[in-house]
Amino acid sequence: MTKIYMLLPLFCAFLVSAAPATLPPGDAAPLITRIEAAQTAGKTEFDKLALPALMQQLQVPGLSIAVVKDFNIHWAKAYGVADANTGRLLDTNSRFQAASIAKPVTAMAAMRMVEAGQLDLDKDINTFLTSWQVPSSKLNQQQPVTARSLFSHTSGADDGFGFPGYAPQAALPTVVQILNGQAPSNVGKVLFARPPYSEFKYSGGGILIMQQAMMDLCRCAFDKLMQTSVLTPLQMTHSAFESMPAAQTAALAHDEHGKRMQAPWHVYPEQAASALWTTPTDLAKFIIEIQTALRAEKGQLLSRQAATEMTTPVRVGQFAVGFKIEQLGKEQYFSHSGANWGYRAWMTGHLSKGYGMIIMTNGDNGMALMNQVADRITNAYGWNAESSK
Repeated sequence: MTKIYMLLPLFCAFLVSAAPATLPPGDAAPLITRIEAAQTAGKTEFDKLALPALMQQLQVPGLSIAVVKDFNIHWAKAYGVADANTGRLLDTNSRFQAASIAKPVTAMAAMRMVEAGQLDLDKDINTFLTSWQVPSSKLNQQQPVTARSLFSHTSGADDGFGFPGYAPQAALPTVVQILNGQAPSNVGKVLFARPPYSEFKYSGGGILIMQQAMMDLCRCAFDKLMQTSVLTPLQMTHSAFESMPAAQTAALAHDEHGKRMQAPWHVYPEQAASALWTTPTDLAKFIIEIQTALRAEKGQLLSRQAATEMTTPVRVGQFAVGFKIEQLGKEQYFSHSGANWGYRAWMTGHLSKGYGMIIMTNGDNGMALMNQVADRITNAYGWNAESSK
């Protein structure tokens, strides 16, 4: 498995605990055992470590995994602690910040608007914006900025930044204030530096434009839109685009040494880009919806055409409407990673074969751990092509 785009003292007994979502099917048990064990054929120092020791070595306090097989959730399991200070254990219902994985979930809601005739992927996004406008310039005279270009990071937006978030009690800016770089926003304004579709450049600000457009269209709060459009229909019962989940259900943020941050987490008014709280099991339902819609005329929510739009790269770059798409050997995958303050996450799904994985952590060194875990899952299942995260 290639490495994801984008090393706490020992955790004593807490780290060796593991909580399955349900008793896994019989064929999953030996696979889980293999993933958790030291890798006998491994070539690195990390391969020689069983999973609890690997978490200790990389100083990541908590890990939660779900694996998809044959278009179903095969198993889910959580390891370690939600809070290194108290030793509160994780379980598979513990919510993590998904960070940028919020983007493809937002894209699914947008595709539902497209299918309802409310939004067009290829029309000038200003047609749908009433609270803010993309500035007119010579850059977008011939080709306007569109929803497709914004979701695929090819709009010409040049912010290039992620979002650092805000302390839980801080004053929060509106979306328009963030787009304009106005106080109390802690990032600069969204600028455009090239014509749409001329170049790929990852843009959190571009996704924020889509958040505002979707709110303008529905005349509703973004979290309510996402709840009714995607989360509730897919029975993602442990997910929400919210600022502060119930503390007892949340995995708390930890630094690169596995120590608790001063705040339990950061808050993100940039909801479409960064503010999803969820679990690997819920994200598995999301992946399965894409996979099911691609092989049938319709999934629960999406038509095959809508799922195809979400998994077909645009004119430049590897991104489609929401997902990064990769051809690895003869295999194709859709994926997205996420990195918020104190959290790291990644998910991937095969475009046609109905398998995939979701890995979430509550530590700033989570990417290093996820690379190792993803390789172990891939090897255990014998998936013969690699997916970049």
